[in-house]
Order: sequence, then structure tokens, then C-alpha cells
Amino acid sequence: MSSTVTLAPPAAEARPVEPGRRVGFSVVADADPGTLPRVLELVAKRGLVPDALSSVLDGDTLAIEMDIVGMACAESRHVANCLRQIPMVARVTVTERAPAAGLLVAAE
Repeated sequence: MSSTVTLAPPAAEARPVEPGRRVGFSVVADADPGTLPRVLELVAKRGLVPDALSSVLDGDTLAIEMDIVGMACAESRHVANCLRQIPMVARVTVTERAPAAGLLVAAE
């Protein structure tokens, strides 16, 4: 007996995208070995790879800068809220760069 199983597309393929949209996430957190993996997990589980990523350790503080291209507005707000729920995160700032004008708009 043969049966056919149809699988739903992965969630990352079904998510809305805004191809020209570039979002920057700035995260200030405790310098803990689990901080960077937790931050990256929120991007990776959406099937995205940061366009740019940097982290700087300054004493007990870790500053993470991450740019994502193509993330929809609602999704970037959700990711920012999820980042704020990570226990070692002190501050999250989301910056949107308008593709044509190169303007920066920041929100905390």
C-alpha cells in the first residue's frame, strides 16, 4: 500500500518579505557566552542570514550590531520584542534605512 504525503512549505518560505527593506538591530547586553547565539537564533529560525554582523566586548557589556535585508516591518517589530525578552539584554534599538534616500530612523 502506497501513500503520498504532502509537506507544507517551511515557515521561512511562507513569511512575508519586503525585498528592498534594510533593518539594523543594535543590542546591548551582558557579556555572557549565550547572548550572541540567542540573538542569532531569532534570525536563523526565520530562514534569514544577517547581511552584516558585528559584536564588541567592552568589559561586562556586549554590543551587537546586525543588519537584515528583506524583513517585513511587522516581523522586525516582533524580533525586536523577542530580543527584549532575552534575560541578559539591556537595550534593543531598531533602525530602518530607506533604500532610496539612505535615511536612518531609530526607535527604541
